[in-house]
Amino acid sequence: MRAYLYALRRNGKWEGRVTIAPEVDRAYWFGGSHAAQEHVEAAWFWKEQLPLGQACQIAEWWRMGERGGKYIRGSDRRGRAKKKAEKRAVSLLEQGASSDKVWVDGLIELECMIRLTGDDAATSAKRGRSWRLWFKRKKRRESGITEAELARLLACAELWRREPNGAARGGVDAAAAERAASLLSGRALLSGEARELLGAGGPGAAASWREAIQLAALLGRVRLRGAVAAVEGGRPDARRRLRCRRCGSGEARLRRSRCLACGRLCSYCEACLTMGRSRECELLVEGVYEPLAQQGLGGGRGAWPAAREAETAPVAGRLAHWGLSPAQLAATEEALHFIEGRAVQGRPKLRVSRQPTGERSDIRNFLLWAVTGAGKTEMVFPLVESVLRRGGRALIASPRRDVVLELDPRIRRAFPEAAVVTLYGGSEQRWERGDITLSTTHQLFRFHHAFDLVILDEIDAYPYHGDPLLKYAADKSCLPGAPRLLLSATPPIELQRAAKRGELAHARVPVRYHRHPLPVPILRRSPPVHAMLSSGKLPASLQKVIQASLDRGAQLFLFVQRIAQSEPFAALLRDKLRLPSALVAATSSQDPERSSKVAAFRTADIRVLVTTTILERGVTIPKSDVIIMDADGKLFDEASLVQMAGRAGRNAADPNGSVSFFAPERNQSQLRAVRHIRTMNRFARARGFLLESGKRGSRS
Repeated sequence: MRAYLYALRRNGKWEGRVTIAPEVDRAYWFGGSHAAQEHVEAAWFWKEQLPLGQACQIAEWWRMGERGGKYIRGSDRRGRAKKKAEKRAVSLLEQGASSDKVWVDGLIELECMIRLTGDDAATSAKRGRSWRLWFKRKKRRESGITEAELARLLACAELWRREPNGAARGGVDAAAAERAASLLSGRALLSGEARELLGAGGPGAAASWREAIQLAALLGRVRLRGAVAAVEGGRPDARRRLRCRRCGSGEARLRRSRCLACGRLCSYCEACLTMGRSRECELLVEGVYEPLAQQGLGGGRGAWPAAREAETAPVAGRLAHWGLSPAQLAATEEALHFIEGRAVQGRPKLRVSRQPTGERSDIRNFLLWAVTGAGKTEMVFPLVESVLRRGGRALIASPRRDVVLELDPRIRRAFPEAAVVTLYGGSEQRWERGDITLSTTHQLFRFHHAFDLVILDEIDAYPYHGDPLLKYAADKSCLPGAPRLLLSATPPIELQRAAKRGELAHARVPVRYHRHPLPVPILRRSPPVHAMLSSGKLPASLQKVIQASLDRGAQLFLFVQRIAQSEPFAALLRDKLRLPSALVAATSSQDPERSSKVAAFRTADIRVLVTTTILERGVTIPKSDVIIMDADGKLFDEASLVQMAGRAGRNAADPNGSVSFFAPERNQSQLRAVRHIRTMNRFARARGFLLESGKRGSRS
């Protein structure tokens, strides 16, 4: 995409600006119908269109020249910085210019525009002479414009100034811009996506999408940027470093290729290529979302307002109808007070000294550290309700599509009057706006400062854990100052340490909703799986554990490390245990029948399911036991072992399911996982969250 660059003299200062629809800018600044025109004196337009990224960079250098000061040391810091920035801007202009060095352009015919509104004839004539003299001295030689041409241009400017309804020359009215701004609110979209979104907004909505978006940008309702652009805030004389503004990738993930759109070598981002090509000459449209502040609840634009006691019902009353257990109730109350900016009754408001995870400093994080099967979804409902009551929008994001799809009907039942939008790859609700948005984390690249509450589920799970791009997407989807809730049964170690040091606000839910202790794994020795497959034998201890599970009528999760081992091990179980083939199955991420096998496992048609960590989350069986083979393997860390163990004992009718770690030897991951589970049980007992029967039945 190409754009025009122009300089606007307003309030005695020059501003560098970029436009994708110059006729809209001319009408806006000089049409005689907008208050912003009162202090506009002149504008110089670059005659040729420039690649969007280049035009945006030049405008950025211009802004840096106006800021001055902090980039250059010395006694004349401001002057030197401004000169360097302006010199750099001129240099870049000349690089993209045609050989004739024509400096100014307007409506093609109109190559210079001068604001004369409110002046009498004498003053206008005097200003015209002054401008002509300045132009003759400074720019005539470079531009090649004759004195006669300049006089004609001044006359055109005067004629244009006198035209009524000047804003109509832009081909777009304020209503169209307002509609575009409303549809783009909180979004971060490439130009094609923005056009598609506006087209989804109704008949004719995308007919003049450039003009509508440009006018919305002038009104401050959207922001137009290069999708791949130089890092903002660098030194004017520094080497040009690029970054993808959609996913945050740096130069390591950028590639250059000949671009048909701008006709030059153009950088594009390969990190987010699957969501559309983000490149230097591509437009990124960021819609401005004005949240709760619009409704008179306090705070400025983009700021989270503190809840007012008089306008908020008592917390205890709001939580009563959700049917939470004591442990759920205590944690939810703390989280609710946190997102509403108040202290928990009887305790001072928690002060967070710094952000321990390297995110934006204006995001307020709260960690909900809840064991597997604790009922995190039910605890989220009152928090979402709090935001909806005050007119805000909430996001619940998960790394995995199946979790999002499973959550959709539960959210719709809990909030029947709210508009719910579910986003994932191929979602039919792609361009819809909801009070509650359910989304996979990859879809968050298309949002920018969009939500009053962001809830990130399974922050320790693949692919979110360890992917800085998804963390960047989660950061930018959150409004400045808004609360963000982090949900996990096994938080990353840096978050655990920050919580223990008091640097991260958090609440711990150490027991499941049925108030029985977590099953503690039993460590058992056995040969590695590959040795069993080679010998065709199963150790007696393993056969005994499997048979005991089957005899008590339970179903069995049997985890192995490698995909290639799943089907052979299932065959070995059928052979040695003499089980019908239909009762034993194997699945993995590469299994095309995985969905049907999981469905059969849920209905108990399959009794033993050999699987990889693909099923360590999201599948709940009422009566189940867990066996983890090669528990000392490198692919199983503390978090994955705890998650897999969490498949057992989730139902109140069978809270004491068994968990066994089989391995040739013990390692730190196994010991830490056992210690993690025992610690949660002790914490639950100390807080009085366990049932008496649960206390007697605990093996911790």
